Amino acid sequence: MDKDRQRCRWACCWIALCLLMHCDQPVSAQLRYSIPEEVKEGSQVGSIAKDLGLDVSSLEHRRFRIVSGSKDGFFQVNQNNGILYVHKKIDREEICDGNGACLLNLKIAVENPLEVHYVEVEITDVNDHFPSFPEKDLQIEVAENTLKGTRFGLPTARDSDVGIHSIRSYRLSQNDHFDIEIGDSEYVDKNPFLLLKKPLDREIRDKHVLTLTAIDGGNPPKSGTLNITVMVLDVNDNRPVCNRDTYTITLKENASPGFSVTFVNATDPDEGLNGEVEYAYGRNVQRKVHDVFELNKVTGEIRVKGKIDFEENDIFSLSIMASDKGRPPSNTDCRVIIKIIDVNDNEPEIEVTSLSNTVSEDSKPGTVISLISITDKDSGINGKVVCSLSESVPFELKPYIQQNMYSLVTKDNLDREVASHYDITVTATDLGNPALSASKSLSIEVSDVNDNRPKFPHSPFEIYLFENNPPGQSIFSVSATDEDKNENAHITYHIIRGDQTQSDMTSFLNINSETGVISALKSFNFETVKTFQFHVLATDSGTPSLSSNVTVNVFILDQNDNVPVILYPVSANGSAEGVEEIPRNVNAGHLVTKVRAYDADIGYNGWLLFSLQEVSDHSLFGLDRYTGQIRTLRSFTETDEAQHKLIILVKDNGNVSLSATATVIVKVVEPKEAFAASDVKHAIKNEEENNVTFYLIITLGSVSVLFVISIIVLIVMQCSKSTDYSSQYLQDTNYDGTLCHSIQYRSGDKRYMLVGPRMSIGSTIVPGSNGNTLVIPDRRRRGSGEVRIAD
Repeated sequence: MDKDRQRCRWACCWIALCLLMHCDQPVSAQLRYSIPEEVKEGSQVGSIAKDLGLDVSSLEHRRFRIVSGSKDGFFQVNQNNGILYVHKKIDREEICDGNGACLLNLKIAVENPLEVHYVEVEITDVNDHFPSFPEKDLQIEVAENTLKGTRFGLPTARDSDVGIHSIRSYRLSQNDHFDIEIGDSEYVDKNPFLLLKKPLDREIRDKHVLTLTAIDGGNPPKSGTLNITVMVLDVNDNRPVCNRDTYTITLKENASPGFSVTFVNATDPDEGLNGEVEYAYGRNVQRKVHDVFELNKVTGEIRVKGKIDFEENDIFSLSIMASDKGRPPSNTDCRVIIKIIDVNDNEPEIEVTSLSNTVSEDSKPGTVISLISITDKDSGINGKVVCSLSESVPFELKPYIQQNMYSLVTKDNLDREVASHYDITVTATDLGNPALSASKSLSIEVSDVNDNRPKFPHSPFEIYLFENNPPGQSIFSVSATDEDKNENAHITYHIIRGDQTQSDMTSFLNINSETGVISALKSFNFETVKTFQFHVLATDSGTPSLSSNVTVNVFILDQNDNVPVILYPVSANGSAEGVEEIPRNVNAGHLVTKVRAYDADIGYNGWLLFSLQEVSDHSLFGLDRYTGQIRTLRSFTETDEAQHKLIILVKDNGNVSLSATATVIVKVVEPKEAFAASDVKHAIKNEEENNVTFYLIITLGSVSVLFVISIIVLIVMQCSKSTDYSSQYLQDTNYDGTLCHSIQYRSGDKRYMLVGPRMSIGSTIVPGSNGNTLVIPDRRRRGSGEVRIAD
């Protein structure tokens, strides 16, 4: 066919050329070419010079050109060869509309002579466009109750190509509910319709996604798609449904306000308001539920609102109504059972029923004091209670007949004097985890029973009393204690009287029955009585009364109340005078005589010192201060007098010393006279000395016996008593704690030791004198001040 067209063109050209050759006016001819769209730039359309029979070599000279045509300049001519070629890419759909032929007209001019030729270029269609819809996505809303067979219009696809290349058919993606239907009309394009071939159910499927495909007639065909989303609109045709028929929840009773208990979940397959579910309490829910639990009407959440107490309610039954928002609304009931779990949140409670808060100390073990009741509001193991007492009390708890009942009884013997008051703590502890406990204090007083005798701090008491005490003055006091109280501890004192014999000194003593102060009714004399003993009875006022006694040992202490007695020399008239005759030819150191004296006192008071108070010649005679011996200090000379008078002073060592004097007349005679006088005098002296010796032996023996007895008594006391007395018993502020002192001295070739009170430095003792003393042991005694040395 293209060849026929080409021949036709050439024929037309030759006819036009012949006509031009026979006319004087400008010659014109009509050429027509056909090219497809979208050809490349520079593609040859046709050889105009050749088709018009023009001389190719003269084209440039004759200014061969296009003088009119498309403003876009799709074509150009080559003056060198006369060929028409494509200057710009041509899109048929841009320059032509509709399905008719797309023609571009060109006017070609040559000069000398002027010729105008018309060229018509037909742009043929190429399948270069895809079918397309006005929009890529389409959403259609269809109610779920729409009837079967209903059609829904769809947009028509467009294809810029024409003819066979235009849209030829539509195809719908595979589905169960929809199909495609094409509307046929001679005036309009073929319009597609969406056809409902099966009823919809939104609760099963609320959205259908379809794809509509438009296909053109090209080879190969091109296509375009439209995404169709069919939204199924809801109709309130479903009730809300609870996901469980009954919710069974366990909740601890100590759940705090705001705690989330559970969610009630009801679903409605409808959509929108028809599917929105609200929750509310049922009409028959108790008021208590409203106070304890809070229901969220939107989410169905149940939260704790108030206090939950297992002991008040152990289970809650809630009726929850779930309703949608449709018109009219549909609803359903959901059942919620909340079981409260007991938590150990209650402390045990202790109730005490006291029979008495006082118990006698002589109560037997097992005596009931109080009844104790324990309660715990919790249940199960949380309500099991164990009861206990504080440690180290003589009481115990014994289970009573009823559960959680106890009796508080005495466990051991009571002693008010050990503990008069008990603060007992009763502790009740449950068996929960963690355990809770409660405690209660009981105050129990132990009443007194007269079960204790009066007690003296020690026995025996010892009194050191100076002789010559004033009659009626207090010499000592005893004190006893009684661990009982009140009348049972009130003590009276009595002296146990003896047999009223001469040795019984109780008749000279008196005691204050209330204070225990002892006074002496007479003055004691150490030289007569050195020690005696009596007993004091202490009696309480209890019923029956109890008593005890104590021994009191009294030691009379010596005072310097006796002056020394001169035993030798003694004259016939009883005065202390004597005459001694010695030969003139005696040597120095000759014993002239010995002054003997005696002091009834002891110790310092009985220790005697001798001194020369008066002497005619100090260089001739000397006196031993301890022995009383008078000796010559040198030999006699012719110038010495024949008679010498010596006055000897004898004094004791008391604080206020007492003294006596003796006078010795020493006559110096010739040796013969001295021997004669000496024989006579010696006989008389021997007789006197024998008498004196006898008395001295008796005195020293008595004193020695008393001394030994005192030593034995003090040793026994030392062994039976503690050793811390002296500081408390001796009331003399000048006393330094030592009552005894030993002194050693020599006289000639003999060595002596005397034991007695401490002497001051420089004091002297007359050996051979009656210096025996009552030895007071250097012991320290424990006590409360009852033992003392009376003034």
